[in-house]
Amino acid sequence: MPQPPLPSDAAEMFARPNYATISSVRPDGQPVSVPTWYLFEDGRVLVNMDAGRKRLEYLRSDPRVSVSAMDPDDWITHVSVQGRVVEFADDEGLRDIDRIARHYTGQQYPVRDRPRVSAWIEIDRWHGWGRLRAQGG
Repeated sequence: MPQPPLPSDAAEMFARPNYATISSVRPDGQPVSVPTWYLFEDGRVLVNMDAGRKRLEYLRSDPRVSVSAMDPDDWITHVSVQGRVVEFADDEGLRDIDRIARHYTGQQYPVRDRPRVSAWIEIDRWHGWGRLRAQGG
């Protein structure tokens, strides 16, 4: 698997509002994968979670993570990154989740009464498939 940075066409695809999943590891070693929104900025991935989510607990315990983003027009074309959460921050004023929501929907995040936490993922490795296979397959 190639190491970062992602080549320009893989980075361009990964920066779009793609269908995506995030995978983390439970304390018993079981992997957990769920849909997610994200932002790809400055070579890192920003995800944001409700402060009460189990996924946040898992990531605080074991920061290893994988994010896979699929092109909505051609799901075989995807970019998957593996890395680790290097920073957690309370999302004061819901600024991060609003940025992410606007990226996907054009509007601010609708749930305004729950605390949220942002997590920044540093990419260690990546691979691409479909149109991006030759670069990182």
